[in-house]
Amino acid sequence: MTFEIGLLLAIVVTAGVLFSLERWSPDVVALGVMLALVLTGLLPAARAFAGFGSDTVMLILGVLILTTALQRTGAVDVLGRFILRHAGDSPRRLLLLVMVACSGASAFMSNTAATALFVPVVFAVAKRASIAASKLLLPLAFASILSSSVSLISTSTNIVISGLLPLYDQAPLTMFELSPVGVPIAIVGVAYLWLFGHRLLPDRGVGDTLTQFGLREYLTEIVLLPTSPLVGKPLADAQFAAQLGLRVLRVARGTRVLSPADDLELQVHDVLLVEGNSEDILKIKDIAGIEIRPDLQYAAPDESSPSTLVEAILLPGSWLIGRTLKSAGLFERHELTVLAMNRHGGTILRKLSQIALRMGDVLLVQGDKDRIADLERGRMFRVLGEVDGERLPAGRRTLAVAIFALSILLPSFGLLALPVSALLGAFLVFLTGCISPEEAYRDIEWKAVILIGSILALGTAMTATGTDRWLAAQIVATVGQLGPVPLLAGFFWLTVLLTQPMSNQAAAVVVLPAAIQTALQLELNPRTFAIMVAVAASCSYLTPLEPSCLMVYGPGRYRFSDFLRVGAPLTVIIFGIALLLVPMVWPLRL
Repeated sequence: MTFEIGLLLAIVVTAGVLFSLERWSPDVVALGVMLALVLTGLLPAARAFAGFGSDTVMLILGVLILTTALQRTGAVDVLGRFILRHAGDSPRRLLLLVMVACSGASAFMSNTAATALFVPVVFAVAKRASIAASKLLLPLAFASILSSSVSLISTSTNIVISGLLPLYDQAPLTMFELSPVGVPIAIVGVAYLWLFGHRLLPDRGVGDTLTQFGLREYLTEIVLLPTSPLVGKPLADAQFAAQLGLRVLRVARGTRVLSPADDLELQVHDVLLVEGNSEDILKIKDIAGIEIRPDLQYAAPDESSPSTLVEAILLPGSWLIGRTLKSAGLFERHELTVLAMNRHGGTILRKLSQIALRMGDVLLVQGDKDRIADLERGRMFRVLGEVDGERLPAGRRTLAVAIFALSILLPSFGLLALPVSALLGAFLVFLTGCISPEEAYRDIEWKAVILIGSILALGTAMTATGTDRWLAAQIVATVGQLGPVPLLAGFFWLTVLLTQPMSNQAAAVVVLPAAIQTALQLELNPRTFAIMVAVAASCSYLTPLEPSCLMVYGPGRYRFSDFLRVGAPLTVIIFGIALLLVPMVWPLRL
């Protein structure tokens, strides 16, 4: 062992400890690793920083912009609406639809983003079906990870491995090269969770965590205009729940208050009291012939003012407490419009303008940013957060999906390199107005770019210092006589073990060079070992340290043992599938 190899191994071990302690985020640790390689002289700065200009980072950047455009235009929301329409009240059907939809979305976007998109859907359908969300949240997170090997862009770990392969004279992974093993893993994994895995989960309530995911239930009133296509139709045909996610609580017709029966025929100027989260309420603006009717008939706000939409809670001592929305006169005094209100623990069936406000009521307030800030400083309310109130036309949603599909198809047919195609797609979503550069740069998970760009330097250092060859020699000398299949199995479990304290990308960067060099020294197919490492690097089911799992860990009130109980059998199942299919599709012998 040379001094450089020992120093690099010390850096790797230190990084592993820092990753596991989680005192700093993975991107910060990875940045520190890259700087350590430069400061210790293991890599010149130009080679260490080259990762940020690599095809790998350009591909990640393009994919992140494209998936952000899909989210901002509401394209993925269609899947959630499909679940709400077709799940019914069957928990088993609900579980299957949630997992299939999330797994399908995760095949072409990061599993973290897919999980984030479907967490609100899970809460909504679990509430409607009267089942504990803890029965759905962990299967949701696992389903998003299961499709990590379906396509190259399913997870950034695949892209990192693909970027390292040319260092060993191997072609980068193609878009669907992993699919022969990834698709069976996704299908069998979802089947396991649906038939057996969910039975191992606890039945725990989620309390008030629903509000943490943008699902706080608001009340607002909507009025049917003469141009509404719903006029003359029974309430059941309006499909407020299925199409908009809104629940009709009562119908006011003149001075009469009517029960929201399915056969109630809607008429012009009917005022409906509806309940839904802020996003669903804002979608009312997109429906022709329906108008949000808050506490008063307000004049239109000044479009030239820096308007914003916020959730604001009434604090003790607020001037609004005890007053109605009508008597408070927020528009007349401050040009603020209250679109809806939420009252925890109570059902409101009266006209909103006649409800006396209480401490703890949450209002959906629209108006000038400076005026809202002034009232917050005056303790009239406390702003909980800003709500994205901009609704793009439905045509932009279709356009975003078409551009995303084009970006995948072009490299699949060999017409463009994948990084070029991804950046072309990013350019097109900017050019067509599906998303603005400012929105994309604000919403992109830059931590992923920093993490990958930095950690690529470690892979370069493993090759430059000869550490990969040294590790391979030790492995061959120790267990090389066991044969290729046991070696392949050993690298699978080594990768799985390292993904627990380290990020998936870092674990892959550490194991992949040793795995490829071991294969080369034994005159085996290095691509077989690379594929096995790629599959294993996505097996993050034993602990909640994977970002998708962390996202559901708190809201589901899970314990570490819950992940081990459900995830250990799943990991063994995936290992069996990989050990069978990987040598079959990518033969061990050259």
